[in-house]
Amino acid sequence: MSSWQRVITKSRQTLLKITSRVRVNSIKGFLSLALVGVSLSVAIASCSGGNGNGTADDPTANPVAAGNNKQDVEITLVSFAVTRAAYDTILPKFVEKWKQEHNQNVSFNRSYGGSGSQTRAVIDGLEADIVHLALALDTQKIEKAGLIEPGWEKELPNNAVVSRSVAALITRPGNPKNIKTWADLEKGDIKVITADPKTSGIARWNFLALWNSVIKTGGGEDKALDYVTKVYSNVPILTKDAREATDAFAKQGQGDVLINYENEAILAQQKGEKVDYVVPDVNISIDNPIAVVDKNVDKHGTREVAEAFVQYLFTPEAQQEFAKLGFRPLDEAVAQNKELKALADKYTKVNNLGNVQDYGGWAEVQKKFFEDGAVFDQIQAKIKR
Repeated sequence: MSSWQRVITKSRQTLLKITSRVRVNSIKGFLSLALVGVSLSVAIASCSGGNGNGTADDPTANPVAAGNNKQDVEITLVSFAVTRAAYDTILPKFVEKWKQEHNQNVSFNRSYGGSGSQTRAVIDGLEADIVHLALALDTQKIEKAGLIEPGWEKELPNNAVVSRSVAALITRPGNPKNIKTWADLEKGDIKVITADPKTSGIARWNFLALWNSVIKTGGGEDKALDYVTKVYSNVPILTKDAREATDAFAKQGQGDVLINYENEAILAQQKGEKVDYVVPDVNISIDNPIAVVDKNVDKHGTREVAEAFVQYLFTPEAQQEFAKLGFRPLDEAVAQNKELKALADKYTKVNNLGNVQDYGGWAEVQKKFFEDGAVFDQIQAKIKR
């Protein structure tokens, strides 16, 4: 529902409430109804430009909008940790663009962290205007809490997926254990580092990538269960989140291989770190959605700017910034950009790419694999962790 439709709906609701309380044949009642009618007319006129041709971008067509454009706007963006570097570049570009086009200053409050933790924070009261999370399951939890209206995926391009990566196997320098494929992870002498999929968003993607590697190569569910059980038998410790998993591998020296996002490995290399990694040919598309938090933007009066920013993130200009930092481009036009040609060579071609929809979507995946007593718990019981 658009901003002007919400205003009209709320005004009509107010009118109905008053009519239920006021006697129209009294002078006071008549005046109350008249004032509400005027308010409704003003709301319609200010939101539609009066004659249907004005827009918020045209101050001469809408004096109310012109006044609002001069007020500073503050947006709260809540995102999962690995997007920080991209937003460091993207946000200033949008702020400058909005200032030029609307003569309005926009500032961003930002919060980064594990996707699951960010989700809980928003549900518990962190008043995000926009959420960019690691998986749609987390966004759906915020929707179920009544903060995001149903159908948010259909309001944006690409089903609201604004950044994308694949799974990578980070090895020790020189890859001494010669780890090249998913199948290598079930060998008895390989120690695998990953987070706990019960608490970590990326760990759910890791689990799905492992399962997908068997299904996409012709194996059935029994074979997939046996393979994934062997891999988790090789996991010495399940960390709470992806950051702890990375620390266990890189700082504490645990394990022979770390399952992580490809973009994290590329970003580390760009920072001058020595990172050896393999992107298996059979892989999973790690899709990260974005959404406007309806209840909060309406409360803050920030819907117009929040929606414009989210739309901006799908433009080639913004997508190029995601791509520069290792996220896979969403469309071929961005992938062919001259500035990104050198980076494109870093993307290992994936010939067999699955996605969460192949397994029924996140609601079904969560129920089948990660709910209490589901497949992952059954695996843990088998290996007696």
